[in-house]
Amino acid sequence: MTVDIDKTDGPADTPPAGPEAIKAIPVRHYGRYVTAVIALALLGGVVYAFSQGKINWGAIPDYFFDDRVLEGVGKTLLITVLSMVIGIVGGITLAVMRLSRNPVTSTLAWFYIWFFRGTPVLVQLVVWFNLGLVFEYINLGPFYKDEWSDFMTPFLTALLGLGLNEAAYMAEICRAGLLAVDEGQTEAAHALGMSHAKTLRRIVIPQAMRVIVPPTGNEVINMLKTTSLVSVVQYSELFRVAQDIGQTSGAPAEMLFLAAAWYLLLTSIFSVGQYYLERYYARGATRQLPPTPWQKVKANLLSFSNRQGVSA
Repeated sequence: MTVDIDKTDGPADTPPAGPEAIKAIPVRHYGRYVTAVIALALLGGVVYAFSQGKINWGAIPDYFFDDRVLEGVGKTLLITVLSMVIGIVGGITLAVMRLSRNPVTSTLAWFYIWFFRGTPVLVQLVVWFNLGLVFEYINLGPFYKDEWSDFMTPFLTALLGLGLNEAAYMAEICRAGLLAVDEGQTEAAHALGMSHAKTLRRIVIPQAMRVIVPPTGNEVINMLKTTSLVSVVQYSELFRVAQDIGQTSGAPAEMLFLAAAWYLLLTSIFSVGQYYLERYYARGATRQLPPTPWQKVKANLLSFSNRQGVSA
C-alpha cells in the first residue's frame, strides 16, 4: 500500500525567509569621556595658574620673529645638521670597525664608544673650550699653525663636542641595524663574488636602514634640543639669544617661553619628516604602509560622518 505525499502543500511561490539584518550597536567607552574631562580640568588648572602670574605674554609675539631670534634659530639648525652629519658618518665607521675581525680596529672602536658615552656631553664641551689652558698653540706642521684660542672658536667647539659625542651613540644604533640583517645574505653575496664593501653598500646597509632610521630620527630631535648646551661655550644659538634678549628687555621668563615655543615648532617639523622617512623605508617590509596623517584625518572624518548617518 503506497501513501501519496502531497508535495504541493503551502504556497509554492513563497520565497524562503532570509536572515534578519544584524543591528550593530557601538560600544560605549565611558572611560574615554572621564579621562578627557580629567585632562581638560588639569589643563584648565595649569592655564589658570599661569594667567595669575606676572607674565608679559605680549612680549612673546613681539620678539618671536625678531632678527636676533631668527639668526639664533638658523645657527641652531646649522649646528644640529652638521653635528648629525659627523655623528652619522662617524657612527657608521665605528660600527663597521666594531664588527671587524681585526682586534685592533674593534678595540679602538670599543674604547671610543666607551669614553664618549661614559662622559656627559656638557663636560666634553667645556673641556674642548678650555683646552687653550693646556695647549697654547696648535701646530699641524706646514698646513696650519695658530694660537689655540683663535683656532678653537665657539662654533668649532660646539661642532666637535656634539658631533663626536653623537658618533658614539650612532655607532651602537648602526651596529644594531647591521646585526639585524640575516648573515645568509652576506654569505650569498660573497658567494657571488661581491667584495665586503660592496656587500655592505648594496645588500646590508639598505636593509639595515629599516632598523636604523627610527632611532636616528629620535637622535636628530634630541640633538636639536641638546644644542641649547652650547650656550656655555659662548655660541649664540637660540637659547643663548633668548637669554640675552631677556636680560636686555626685562622679560627673562617670557624669552624662555619663546625659546621653548621655537623648540616645539622645530621638533614637530622634524617629527613629521621622520614619519615620512620611516614610511619610505618600510616599503617591502609590510603588506600595507601605515597611513599618512592626512589619511588618518580623512578616515576619522569619514567614520564620524558614517556614525552620524547611522544614528540619524
